[in-house]
Amino acid sequence: MSYRLGVDVGGTFTDVLLVEEGSGSTWRAKTASTPADQAVGVLNGIGQVCAAAGIELSEVAQVLHGTTVATNAILEGKGATVGLVTTKGFRQVLQIARSFVPGGLAGWIIWPKPEPLADLENTVEVDERIATDGSVVRPLDEDDVRAQLARLAGRDVQALAVSLINSFADPAHERRIAEIAAEVLPGVPVSLSSDVLPEMREYERTLTTVANGYVQPQVKKYVQTLSDKLGEGGVRGELAILRSDGGLQSAAGAIGAPVTMLLSGPAGGVTGAVWVAEQCGHRDLITFDMGGTSTDVALVQDLSPRIGRETKVGDLTVRASSVDVRTVGAGGGSIAHVPELTKALRVGPQSAGADPGPAAYGKGGVEPTVTDANVVLGYLPSSLAGGEIDLDVEAARAAVGKVAEAIGLESPEAAAAGIVDIVNENMLGGLRLVSVQQGFDPRDFALVAFGGAGPLHANALGKLTGAWPVIVPPSPGVLCALGDATTSRRDESARTVLRRFADLSGADLVGILRELADDAGQRLADQGTPREDQTVTYQVDVRYHGQGFEIPVTVDASWLEDADSAFARLGQTFDAEHDRLFSFLLDVDHELVNARATVTGPKPDVAPVHLEAGDGDPAPALVTEHPIHVGGEQVTANVYDRARLRAGDVVRGPAIVTEMDSTTLVLPGHAATVHPSGSLLITPEA
Repeated sequence: MSYRLGVDVGGTFTDVLLVEEGSGSTWRAKTASTPADQAVGVLNGIGQVCAAAGIELSEVAQVLHGTTVATNAILEGKGATVGLVTTKGFRQVLQIARSFVPGGLAGWIIWPKPEPLADLENTVEVDERIATDGSVVRPLDEDDVRAQLARLAGRDVQALAVSLINSFADPAHERRIAEIAAEVLPGVPVSLSSDVLPEMREYERTLTTVANGYVQPQVKKYVQTLSDKLGEGGVRGELAILRSDGGLQSAAGAIGAPVTMLLSGPAGGVTGAVWVAEQCGHRDLITFDMGGTSTDVALVQDLSPRIGRETKVGDLTVRASSVDVRTVGAGGGSIAHVPELTKALRVGPQSAGADPGPAAYGKGGVEPTVTDANVVLGYLPSSLAGGEIDLDVEAARAAVGKVAEAIGLESPEAAAAGIVDIVNENMLGGLRLVSVQQGFDPRDFALVAFGGAGPLHANALGKLTGAWPVIVPPSPGVLCALGDATTSRRDESARTVLRRFADLSGADLVGILRELADDAGQRLADQGTPREDQTVTYQVDVRYHGQGFEIPVTVDASWLEDADSAFARLGQTFDAEHDRLFSFLLDVDHELVNARATVTGPKPDVAPVHLEAGDGDPAPALVTEHPIHVGGEQVTANVYDRARLRAGDVVRGPAIVTEMDSTTLVLPGHAATVHPSGSLLITPEA
């Protein structure tokens, strides 16, 4: 038997899911995250899940891991000291940046401009110049390079980023600098822009390369430590890391290009949600992943997540492919507070995290959180994570009571209801970002809710968005780990073309794309995925000639069979997307800016689970009755054990469905039908 192990590290919990390939049998574990050393929490969870399955750690063939190490390094400002090498005259490239300020019209007044990831005093210029066509304008002065690198050596830089003007056209100068850096700065990792992002626009290319170097030492330390500890613990299987675009890469690949894993954690959840939705017969969905610290949302069309060309983490935006995930600072640990000035209730973005956590966890937390509000309203059982965490109801009431007192409410229940309503509205804003703001009606999509806290709020978010059914997958608290365990290897190659359609032939386009596919395919083959098992997808960035921005357009592989008509189809597809986004077209020639090929390995052989058929009556799963507060009233809800529900059973609200890693709330006037694959499908009864 072969086992795949998915691991997802969140801000509050570490989720582990063990899958036996072939049978599809799963075992799960949820342990508290260990922010000081995430590897400790990972190994605790792996030990628990292997013990539950009755197997030795040596029987695990693969450990597939989604991690937030790179993300946290950016958010917490705890990355490496980066030295930057630029072409003479471009030393201030990061300081000049782009003239864009987030926020409203007065954003420039109140927005604190973030400091660049590479300080100006750690930035040096070298004498060289390459033209946009790849020709050498000024040869590289190697003596100057050695002198400049020696300056950086005296500043104790921990990583080196090299981003020369127009290096996307010819990387020779950058590669020679890397060779010299190996002599002058031995042991310092080097990131080359021609490897990290071989595309035009020097600011985006430089920023992405510097970000790669900024997180590289921390990622390398974490991945190597985890790999070593897995080996010491008896795990002989391969360690693979999830990329931001939902694919897998080897541990060595993650260390070499950590900028590709800035959204590694959220991407696993989207991949898992697609897997679950497909089992339920839904191909268009919005994912809603509510954890302890934040909520991640994404939109999926025809079982394909929308992949963006930018990755956003805090104030940082880099050019790296990632699932188009939007993050809201709203989670189970989000703290409710009442500012003295306004006396208006606010929820988040501050979070109690894993330590001390919500007041109900009994670990010293005293601030009122969303979890405490759910405890006060009766939505949560007396323990979480299979009994690992016992909830202190009185501590939760005391914490939420402070909010009630601050805003003059009569009871903690009223304050708790306000906290839940506000956090639901905050999350609705995120859902609208990926749907309405992108031109999609959420009523045309199912809503897949997961994460430890997602199923508690899913029914309410279904009402707010009109997205039905609301799908709550089995083991929703560890769905990100399922996504890690059910995804495929992936690699990507890109190139700047910058040619008008009139100046290119269909054969030129086909040749460029196939060359890129061959390049990415070879790297994937080197990681153990044979060429015959690889699937290739193509994407190009197109704009009208004279525009300052481009739109990614997917190239159907069948277009390459008829090169003569490829450009016509590409232009029609671009026009349709431009019209959808902006409601106008231009009568000018199109321009091909960048081209990309993404190569994916086969999906793992993980069989879905089929539940025993029931008669529609969930009574055998009924555990007890419990008072809850809904709509300002106290009502009695049936409490069901999800493990005892059968296919076809219908759970009518008000009801609570409990399981090891999460709790689902079914509101009055709604019903949850158990799908044969194990998911709960919540819909209005009317």
